[in-house]
Amino acid sequence: MKKKDKYFSIFIIPHHRGNQRTVSISRRTFKIMRVAVPATFLLLTAFLIDYFMMNGTRRSYQQLRRDYARQESVLSDYRDAIGNLEASIQEFDAYRTKLNIMAGLRAEESLEGEPGVGGPDEGQLTVEPGFDPGLSRLENIDSRAEGIENNLVSLAEYFQDQNEMLAQTPSIIPTKGFMSSGFKYRNDPFTGEWTFHPGLDIATQHGNPILATADGIVISTKTETRGGKTVKISHPRTGWVTVYCHLSKFMVKSGQRVKRGETIGLVGRTGRARAPHVHYEVRRDGKRYNPWNFILDH
Repeated sequence: MKKKDKYFSIFIIPHHRGNQRTVSISRRTFKIMRVAVPATFLLLTAFLIDYFMMNGTRRSYQQLRRDYARQESVLSDYRDAIGNLEASIQEFDAYRTKLNIMAGLRAEESLEGEPGVGGPDEGQLTVEPGFDPGLSRLENIDSRAEGIENNLVSLAEYFQDQNEMLAQTPSIIPTKGFMSSGFKYRNDPFTGEWTFHPGLDIATQHGNPILATADGIVISTKTETRGGKTVKISHPRTGWVTVYCHLSKFMVKSGQRVKRGETIGLVGRTGRARAPHVHYEVRRDGKRYNPWNFILDH
């Protein structure tokens, strides 16, 4: 009787036809099941809760990654826009600098000192520094834009009453072509010596027209050893003198008044010239200046 009390019997009776089954479970097994089943249930419940919570976390993480990717794309667009804005500011700044040089103004944002060199053997060009690549880029752009705006307002007011001054200020390229040599030190094409080139060489087709770059008076048309057929034009209202060398033919004469854009000669290769081109200089008070700073149509 005691041995039988150590077991529990479970009778399984089918609802429909079938044999009755009996399952015997020892008291020891029953006690283990009484602890194990609730524990298993609790573990399963905890696992399901954790699973669903992790699912939510994974969805949140994926959403954050998508948001981060979108933000990175927007930031990349902003960086590109800032780069384009910096390039535009630099172009406006260079154009404003030319206007300041032409007007003889010295605003805070202008190049310090003279933009050109004195004489054929000395001086150097000033190079304007670029933008800082750090976090101050936007502040720097805003500051420079404000300075340029204020300077252009001053220039506009200055130029309103300066029509004659403007007309006699060199401002266009003397002929269509490409710049084959700039206002800088170079190896002389004939001697090979390191010398300063005090003007611009503009290579173009033989016979192309050469234009006066400002209103003025032709002060000489003569053939020189180095410059070949050379035209010099005085612009007395501003004090500038422009020089055009290596012409194949004169189209004006000494003492003649000319207007900006008027043909004064034809391109050639007279004097010390290896190929057809125009050597163009801008002078004042015996000093030579970089003609590139006076070309606004190129």
